[in-house]
Amino acid sequence: MRIGVLTAGGDCPGLNAVIRSVVHRAVAGHGDEVIGFEDGFKGLLDGHYRPLDLNAVSGILARGGTILGSARLERDRLREAAENWHELSERSGIDALIPIGGEGTLTASRMLSEAGMPVVGVPKTIDNDINGTDRTFGFDTAVGVATEAIDRLKTTAESHQRVMVVEVMGRHAGWIALESGMAGGAHGICLPERPFAVDDLVKMVEERFARGKKFAVVCVAEGARPAEGSMPYEKGAIDQFGHERFTGIGNRLASELEKRLGKEARPVILGHVQRGGTPTAYDRVLATRFGWHAVEAVHRGDFGNMTALTGTEITMVPLAAGVEELKTVPEKRMYEAESVF
Repeated sequence: MRIGVLTAGGDCPGLNAVIRSVVHRAVAGHGDEVIGFEDGFKGLLDGHYRPLDLNAVSGILARGGTILGSARLERDRLREAAENWHELSERSGIDALIPIGGEGTLTASRMLSEAGMPVVGVPKTIDNDINGTDRTFGFDTAVGVATEAIDRLKTTAESHQRVMVVEVMGRHAGWIALESGMAGGAHGICLPERPFAVDDLVKMVEERFARGKKFAVVCVAEGARPAEGSMPYEKGAIDQFGHERFTGIGNRLASELEKRLGKEARPVILGHVQRGGTPTAYDRVLATRFGWHAVEAVHRGDFGNMTALTGTEITMVPLAAGVEELKTVPEKRMYEAESVF
């Protein structure tokens, strides 16, 4: 059997671990041939791929990013791929495709699958917002990076009696902000799932200073929004891939807090540093398990599905279940965070 693998969307710690696992299981376990499409679905459409043998994936387990490269693709080109999947498969000689990616990639995978292409998806996103799986690889690494940042910023905030506003990734789901905020002991956490009240943050900081705690750290997801009318805020434009361009809530919130409190407030935007670097042990293991089970699903003919973590077991769920809605932070998890902080 000849299996194609690609990585699409934003890069993520653990992608190389999946690629390595797919190659090891397919080549050593089943005697398959594996090829890797370069730069995501663009490589599939343009016929750019390279063979992946055991030597090609040697030493990549702990590497961040993806050795295959990644790129986003416009919906029109994805529809083109779905309409011409049979020709694309014949050109590359693949019997099945394993795309590794987030919501956009899995949506494209579903389109290909419904058109008839043999597809088994592997979900990835540092945002942990893919439905149908308890966890996605990359999330643990991102939370660790954000937690360490909060730990470090606490000491400098205390030294200079500042308010630090730490902006982390999370467009529509606040899992990174929630867990890194809790792990780092942030004094305020703002999530996309619930508009935040600026007055509540001001009150929290004032109460801390009144108790002699002359600093505060607020962890805010990039997609968090203030309650309507509570502070100046404008929505960003929509880019060519259908994603909202966020307008920098960390900067805006820090400026607003400084103005209202009369105290120095500094924004810290973690940005893409959360995506890069070495994946944690947890993410390496989860990614490896996902790759192993994706190959097994291909050999069972279990197409139209994606790997998922259910409890401690790897299961297969329909691609549709992973993309019909995002997995957002539930109310009870917000209540837990509120009760602690």
